[in-house]
Amino acid sequence: MIYPSIDNLLQKVGSKYLLVNIVAKRAHEMKQTAYYQLKENEYKSKKEIGRALEEVNANLIHLQ
Repeated sequence: MIYPSIDNLLQKVGSKYLLVNIVAKRAHEMKQTAYYQLKENEYKSKKEIGRALEEVNANLIHLQ
């Protein structure tokens, strides 16, 4: 099972397309700056895409 689930993510973000854009931008930002909003041991994923999804799920990324 993939964590976090798409159902939980779509409750926080209105559409799949918006979710993809947000996560892609955040993952790119993580690679560029090496800034993470959670501690390294709090992430379940090792890749930036998964970590960005976890941040969305934890309500650390706010939409305007």
